[in-house]
Amino acid sequence: MPTYTVHEPPEPDADRIDRASELKFVKDGFAWLTALFPPFGFALSQMWLPLLAYALSVGALGSALARLGVNESWLTLMLLAFNIYLGFEHSTVQRWMLDRDGWPMLGSVTGKTLAECERRFFETWLPSQPLIRAGTGKTRTGDVLPPKRLPWSIPRIGA
Repeated sequence: MPTYTVHEPPEPDADRIDRASELKFVKDGFAWLTALFPPFGFALSQMWLPLLAYALSVGALGSALARLGVNESWLTLMLLAFNIYLGFEHSTVQRWMLDRDGWPMLGSVTGKTLAECERRFFETWLPSQPLIRAGTGKTRTGDVLPPKRLPWSIPRIGA
């Protein structure tokens, strides 16, 4: 079963519903795309610093081994091993980048799918979070606000 770690932005909104929509779930496990082609794996995860580090390290390693006269098949084999290692460490790098940007980890959750993990996490997390009462500025745990009216909503007649 997949395991996800849950991260919150550095300056979350005050309302628990708004905070919940900003949370980021990071899957712990092997990243096939990163193992097969790391630049795409890093780019799709918006990890630009690891992408730059990968490009520089592969370029430096290839240049150094070429100057030493290492056979190209060994270079390919070393690059393949490095890519597989990055496939295993992709989620660790992603969590490191979030931590570096100030996103604290709130916890971890396990389930069959991402939707199940989100449901499990929110079942325990949401009731413990304060809710801002409209117009008063006071917070209470467990209160439910009426749904917000959307700007494009059609007003009801007689309301």
